[in-house]
Amino acid sequence: MPFPDEVRPVAVVDYRPEWPGEFERLSEQLHGQLGDLPVAIDNVGSTSVPGLPTKDCIDVQVRARSIDETRDAALFAAIGFRCRPEPWNHVEVSGGIRCRKLVFAPPIGARPCNVHLWEGAGPNARYALLFRDYLRADEPARRAWGAFKQRLAVSAPDLSDYGQIKASATDVLMAAAERWAAATGWTVS
Repeated sequence: MPFPDEVRPVAVVDYRPEWPGEFERLSEQLHGQLGDLPVAIDNVGSTSVPGLPTKDCIDVQVRARSIDETRDAALFAAIGFRCRPEPWNHVEVSGGIRCRKLVFAPPIGARPCNVHLWEGAGPNARYALLFRDYLRADEPARRAWGAFKQRLAVSAPDLSDYGQIKASATDVLMAAAERWAAATGWTVS
């Protein structure tokens, strides 16, 4: 569940050219305030794909060497980011492997974003980068994914419902992305 200040119906909007600059500002802030925790900070999620309609929420991937929940939650809290309380916010399965993670909401009143903290070499970090790169490269897939998200937002405006339905469809999209990765020799940069 979102924090109370984040509760609103899902709205999918057309791609906005200011999103890359907004990511850059968030990235600079995190680089400046997280010390040596980040190995890399990546622009991921749908707002990182030019031309893709999506929710106006920037997804940031912070890749770290390792995750220490207590230390990392305190580090993010010190700069105003709130650790998401949901049970899914500690471990996820990606590529059949259990991966540690933490997801943070922005400070109250700040630009909507999700900051995902993952171990840099983990399959969940790869997954986020493959999602982004595949949709950047494949225009028909990008158009179809955007149209799907627009229709879904109309039929399932509740964020929880929207997310659950989208998760199943994402599995189908990512099967195509894996085929694309194999065919093109794509690897994590």
